[in-house]
Amino acid sequence: MNLDIKLHKGDLPEQLMLGDNISVDCEFMGLNVERDQLCLVQISTGNNDAHIVKLNRENYDAPILKKILQDQNINKIFHYARADLLFIKKYLKVDVKNVNCTKIMSKIARSYSDKHGLKDLIKEFTGHDISKSLQSSDFGGELSEKQLNYCAKDVIYLHKIYNGLNEILVREKRDRLYKDAIKFINCRVNLDLASFTSDIWSH
Repeated sequence: MNLDIKLHKGDLPEQLMLGDNISVDCEFMGLNVERDQLCLVQISTGNNDAHIVKLNRENYDAPILKKILQDQNINKIFHYARADLLFIKKYLKVDVKNVNCTKIMSKIARSYSDKHGLKDLIKEFTGHDISKSLQSSDFGGELSEKQLNYCAKDVIYLHKIYNGLNEILVREKRDRLYKDAIKFINCRVNLDLASFTSDIWSH
């Protein structure tokens, strides 16, 4: 598969046209939002393309990217949005609007499986078997060709996965349940930032 990968330093170019339906993913230095910085934000239009923004971690000044993330008219497909939105809010200081999450969709739609990771969803809905070996690599320095390809593959399949999961949700009459659940995502992020990381609904 030929991928159109473009690396942008600091922010997206002003003239870039992404449309109103994008997939988004992030890479961090680790999983502790108080210690590990947000390094990259990658975006795809679903056409085998990936725009990878290597953020300026001195000031996180990325007004074009922030404007897109906050645009209510642009659908944004994440996988495990909870983590990405947490780091975006901490470091870019914005709430992402119009969010969909394929992990939440999968948990509600695919009750026939207990595997809801991105690798599993890519395999089921696209037939591709990707490697996640670079998941724990250093995204804070100069990026290798392999790292860029890894980042791209985290977003290029999300449109197909989203469409496939949505078909199941509608067929099984669980689409309203998902829509109600995803409304909670920014509240869940705020709870994480306030250190309420456990299930607040548990006994």
